[in-house]
Amino acid sequence: MAEIYLQSGWLIPLYPLLGILLTVPWMSLRRTGPRPAGYLNLLTTLVALVHTVLCLQAVWGEHPVRWTVDWMQVADLSISLPFELSTLNLAAVAVVTVLNFLVQIYAIGYLEMDWGWARLYCLLALFEAGMTALLLCDSLFFSYMMLEILTLGTYLIVGFWFNQPLVVTGARDAFLTKRVGDLILLMGVIALYPLAGTWNYAELATWASQNPIGGTTATLVGLALLAGPISKCAQFPLHLWLDSAMEGPLPTTILRNSVVIPVGAWVLIKLTPVFALSPVVDGVAVAIGTISAIGAALISIAQVDVKRVLSYLTTAFMGLVFIAVGTSQVGVAYFLLMSFSVAIAALIASTGSIILTCITQDLTQLGGLWSRRPVTALSFIFGTLGLVGLPPFGVFWAMRFLETSLWYEGQVLPFAIVLAINGLCAFSLVRMFCLIFLGKPQVMSSRAPEPIWTVVIPMVAMAALTLHIPVMLQTLKLLPIMQTAIGETGLLLIWSSGLGLGLGIVFYGIQREKLPADYMPQWCINLLSDDFYTTGLYQNLFIWPVATTAKGFNWIERYVIDGVVNLVGVLPLLSGETLKYVNPGRSQVYVFTIAICVVLLGLFMSWSYLPHLGQNLFSRGLFSR
Repeated sequence: MAEIYLQSGWLIPLYPLLGILLTVPWMSLRRTGPRPAGYLNLLTTLVALVHTVLCLQAVWGEHPVRWTVDWMQVADLSISLPFELSTLNLAAVAVVTVLNFLVQIYAIGYLEMDWGWARLYCLLALFEAGMTALLLCDSLFFSYMMLEILTLGTYLIVGFWFNQPLVVTGARDAFLTKRVGDLILLMGVIALYPLAGTWNYAELATWASQNPIGGTTATLVGLALLAGPISKCAQFPLHLWLDSAMEGPLPTTILRNSVVIPVGAWVLIKLTPVFALSPVVDGVAVAIGTISAIGAALISIAQVDVKRVLSYLTTAFMGLVFIAVGTSQVGVAYFLLMSFSVAIAALIASTGSIILTCITQDLTQLGGLWSRRPVTALSFIFGTLGLVGLPPFGVFWAMRFLETSLWYEGQVLPFAIVLAINGLCAFSLVRMFCLIFLGKPQVMSSRAPEPIWTVVIPMVAMAALTLHIPVMLQTLKLLPIMQTAIGETGLLLIWSSGLGLGLGIVFYGIQREKLPADYMPQWCINLLSDDFYTTGLYQNLFIWPVATTAKGFNWIERYVIDGVVNLVGVLPLLSGETLKYVNPGRSQVYVFTIAICVVLLGLFMSWSYLPHLGQNLFSRGLFSR
């Protein structure tokens, strides 16, 4: 029976596609409403989850199951679609399907009165199909195709409410920004095949272990392959799209931040052996991760929009994944992704329930919700604990392994940077909690009961998963013995987390006349709140030069190139109109006109000979001066 589950594992990505087909008819039905579309997609996602769990049980403790489907054969080029069912891949697929299932239940309550249900659940199913296929396939080429599907899904789902100008702008910016990284990634994918002769991840790892290339070639190929995950994971300098993507419905924000972005990092982790061929690429990965993590953590501290805070925290934690990949800590990167996915989902779900009832996402308009929203507050707390380095939560173990490896390898600067990032993220989350749940109730939060049960139950389930991540990892035998796991680096992580949490409570948990921002210089507040002026920098360095150049070429094309073509077309028209009025129909006039034209044509053709003709006549004495 287990063999049947494994051999049919390729059906897992097809279940959500079946949900899309079942949903399409409900897009045109208005009498019964679109609600059955949501329930049909819930059913197909549940079937995919059950099949994934059965496959996970079948492959438990066994070697991965691999099979290949031939896709295209042209001359010497053979492209096949390889699949791999392993404990790690199926565990990731289980996380994706569980969170997608909970998000769909969450959307039932959050978008209860929205008539775009069918379109929303089609897009959620498209995301699920693309992510599960990407996790199960063992080919860089097909991973790139799945990433393109996710990019298209991001554009469509961010522009879900397409009648709003900001939504349209956000969808466009998100799509174009990700296309920059996708284009460079495609160059790297195409350039890698002639060098390695394969796109299979396992074969690429074997090829890279032999150090076949080096120097400039390895650096250029590695940087091209790195560009795709940079845009997918919202890393500097392609990080602003995530902020624009917050214009979409909040249930899609949960799915995007918790699994769509980490799935983009999945390709990054798979390509770690190729990146290791060039120390420059590893250094660039660490540098980008460091800049993105520290910058995003600092920016999140100065934001008043709850969505922006969580979007920049997502960028910060993806920066930690880049640091882990740049230092070849593959297992740590996997731990970070799994722990982060569930914790950030719980955080966004809890803040989304607040936005739903308070009708605002401005932190300055919230407060005093602890007594009114205890379930939401506890979910937020569990999500916060799951994101900071405190035992026994999952992120603590991942950071602990990363810090231990950095310390033993003598990389003191990255070691200190990870501690600083952990402290800054803890401070940002405590600030957000204090502004929402502590203090006096504001106008928008004076009446804010817990929302409908279809919102509360998924939120609580995500918080419960955050608490059980360490137990799950220990069950999978991915964690060491608890008594010996903390160590000195673990204690330093606990100290950095405690420092961030303590400072957050002191500055925002204790009532005071002035806010902490009042003690900071205005230039510093403007710097952090305006994203280090990144938007203006892009405007002046990229958008304005490109727009100016485009306007110049447009002027040349319209008035020079088109002007010459139009002149050639107008001249015959004018000459024809002129002849129309000078020809009365008399033969003598025609003969006279032809004679004049012949004379003029003769003069024009002999014009260059006239000076020489005069000189010859004078020289022969035919004329006197």
